[in-house]
Amino acid sequence: MKPIQSSIKKWLQSNENFKEIYAQKRQEVLNDPQIKEFLYKHPELKKAEINKNLIKLHEFKSQSKQCANCTSFKNCKNMIQGYSPILYAENNEIKIAYEKCHSKIMHEKEQDQQDLMQTLYIPKEILEATVDQITETDGQRTDAIVELYRFVNEAKKELPKKGLYFYGPFGVGKTYFLGALANELKMLHLSTLIVYMPEFVREIKSSIKDDSIDQKIAYFKKVDVLMLDDIGAENLSAWFRDEVLGSILQYRMMEGLPVFFTSNYSLKQLEEQLATTKSGVESVKSGRILERIRQLSKEVKVTGANRRH
Repeated sequence: MKPIQSSIKKWLQSNENFKEIYAQKRQEVLNDPQIKEFLYKHPELKKAEINKNLIKLHEFKSQSKQCANCTSFKNCKNMIQGYSPILYAENNEIKIAYEKCHSKIMHEKEQDQQDLMQTLYIPKEILEATVDQITETDGQRTDAIVELYRFVNEAKKELPKKGLYFYGPFGVGKTYFLGALANELKMLHLSTLIVYMPEFVREIKSSIKDDSIDQKIAYFKKVDVLMLDDIGAENLSAWFRDEVLGSILQYRMMEGLPVFFTSNYSLKQLEEQLATTKSGVESVKSGRILERIRQLSKEVKVTGANRRH
């Protein structure tokens, strides 16, 4: 009998300990300010319902509400990353749901904005460029900077139909302007695509093999703001000039979608460059391309010291 009595006594003691722990935890949960406020607003909730849902109430109490105890989305402490618990009553029952927290909403917004800026073969420092970092000390790039700011200010109200054609020598910051502008436009939820022209040509040629050329050209046509970097750096085939570049520019001209260009050539010099193909000099077809570029952009000269040194 002694072993049995000893076991019963031990169980009773542990049971009493459990009751004390339960009562203590219950009180801690019910003393939580937010839970007290919730129960005050719902007097219809009976004691039995409250006791039945202590686990839900404890779940609510133990988590961070709208990032109050979290430093960032990545450091979220909650059961479901980026979601904050909400208590509500329905049909005299306690319910718990989850909503996106402030940090997750901001994280998604940043991801969406980042997705708006697409690039092909553009250096990392260009992708990190900002308008605020563009400073003018020698006055040689003033016109370009003024035009850049004008475009951004107009885009805040309505996307302008014409972009800019930046031309000038190597290293004066033409491509940097494109990166800074793209980062500014993504804050306005406008999609941009920056393309390094020599690689763009090779990309399109390789797309013929996997039948993705039409899909890629369609994206170039329809993105909010297209930016073609270093146009004229590579001799274009008559096919690429007329069927690819010409098609993209024609569509954007008809739809009123702006294009930005950078080049070492003025528009007049570019016309001569585009006219020269393996088939000979094709001035008429080159002139058609240049007419579309003029319709889509404003020519702006960029001069100054070589900033790459």
